Amino acid sequence: MDARAVLLIGEPDNYDGVTVTMEEPMDAEVFTARLRASLSQWRQEGKRGIWIKLPLGLANLVEPAVSEGFRYHHAEPEYLMLVSWISNTPDTIPANASHIVGVGALVLNKNTREVLVVQEKSGYFKDKNVWKLPTGVVNEGEDICTGVAREVEEETGIVADFVEVLSFRQSHKAFLKQKTDLFFLCVLSPRAYEITEQKSEILQAKWMPIKEYVDQPWNQKKEMFKIMANICQKKCDEDYVGFSTVETKTGTGKKSFVYCNADHAKSLNATRGQASSSL
Repeated sequence: MDARAVLLIGEPDNYDGVTVTMEEPMDAEVFTARLRASLSQWRQEGKRGIWIKLPLGLANLVEPAVSEGFRYHHAEPEYLMLVSWISNTPDTIPANASHIVGVGALVLNKNTREVLVVQEKSGYFKDKNVWKLPTGVVNEGEDICTGVAREVEEETGIVADFVEVLSFRQSHKAFLKQKTDLFFLCVLSPRAYEITEQKSEILQAKWMPIKEYVDQPWNQKKEMFKIMANICQKKCDEDYVGFSTVETKTGTGKKSFVYCNADHAKSLNATRGQASSSL
């Protein structure tokens, strides 16, 4: 065997696939020879989806991988992932993540019936003179209830606790017109009320009477915003119940959250607390 054609080291997965994580620099010709030998071996073993993870420093291996039938799957700041289906069976490789998760925060001061609002320096609302709820995007690996509290604190300096999800909206062709956007409107309870704006993104932030927020011309003429504002008004009038969290675990033991009717979530969590105290 050609000395260059030593097989690439790959990690098998549960779907008859192999993931090769390249770490050390390699000449493109040597990589091509090893990749061809590896593909031949994997086909004999009945493997199907082959993944190659290339860090930024090994960008010279993209072209030879593509020439051997690989295609782009997704990219992250530190790496590019390539994939190839080498079986004669139908290609079942899942598409790249298709959704982003946005959050909006209805932070309520129940004593004064005021909500926390901001004006943004840039983006869609720049120079529109609109007071809006703090919003943002949940990070990878971050729970909705954690992400929305983080966004509020980053934008306004207000530390607030998640209470419930009031509603969510689905829209398509978001973020470079490629993703589906799930936007969750959440209620939070502030621990304090002193505001410190994030100067890089936020022009102003303040507490505003709920009626003043709802009655803004923007909220009245834009249907989606009008619906959301109406839900906020309903919550302030205390006749709207949303979805709260029940902590649980996935089949692999990782922490997860079930979102269900707030009253039912409270009951479930209370029952769990009683069970724990009796142990």
